[in-house]
Amino acid sequence: MSTDSRARSRSRALTITIGIGLAIGAVITAFPFIWMLTSSLKPQSESIDYPPTILPQAPTLEYYQILFTQLDFGRYLVNTLIVVLISYVGLMLMAMAGYAFAKFEFKGKKGLFFLVLATLMIPVQVTMIPTYLIINGLNLTNTLVGIALPTLVSGFSIFLFRQFMTTIPTEMLEAARLDGAGEFRTFWQIVLPMSKPILAVQVVLTFITGWNSFLWPLILSSDQKLYTLSVGLNLLNQQLAVNPSLQMAGASVMVLPILIVFIIFQRYVIQGFALSGLK
Repeated sequence: MSTDSRARSRSRALTITIGIGLAIGAVITAFPFIWMLTSSLKPQSESIDYPPTILPQAPTLEYYQILFTQLDFGRYLVNTLIVVLISYVGLMLMAMAGYAFAKFEFKGKKGLFFLVLATLMIPVQVTMIPTYLIINGLNLTNTLVGIALPTLVSGFSIFLFRQFMTTIPTEMLEAARLDGAGEFRTFWQIVLPMSKPILAVQVVLTFITGWNSFLWPLILSSDQKLYTLSVGLNLLNQQLAVNPSLQMAGASVMVLPILIVFIIFQRYVIQGFALSGLK
């Protein structure tokens, strides 16, 4: 056997070995998710059987129906979607801030950007009480707007926008200005279309932040009608600990939308992180 043939054989064997290893790792990683989905379809008697089975013997959607007809999860879902949509308003604000830090020169720019980065070192728990006092002073406690307001702006998101937008050629922006385009038109028609990868990253991150928000909605809302899905799921776990299938159905309702959003935007997410310098 020639040297080239042996090299190709080794390369093929290595590729197969790596593929098998990755497949095993993927199965191990996905197994809890698969278990959650299959358990949500099991009747209660089957969910507490020992030894447990992976696939349901008599699949049922009964517990998903219970969530939305008896346990008010429909209201929790609407509340969560409203909080997420309000959070998306801040997406444009952070994009504008990132664009300003990336492409404009102004007095105090470095100091302001340092303050933005400094907010990343402050734990959320430290600012929770001052934030609550501010929201209470605005009479926004027990409102969905008050729940969403703290998620409008994030120092990390501004940093990501700034890192990405520094890669946009300044010459292109100057050419647009020479053609008579104002700053807002340049931003909306040139900068934002070129920033689709980082926008996709922020869409996913903002969605995950709003969707998984638990502690802040729990603190701010005393009315159960304003609970989000995560708070409702915690309430479900406390009250109905004897029904694993119902718990798994609630967890599936929480997880599936995040998975769907990530699958839709994953190509842009990877590209956006790569171009932002976060490798």
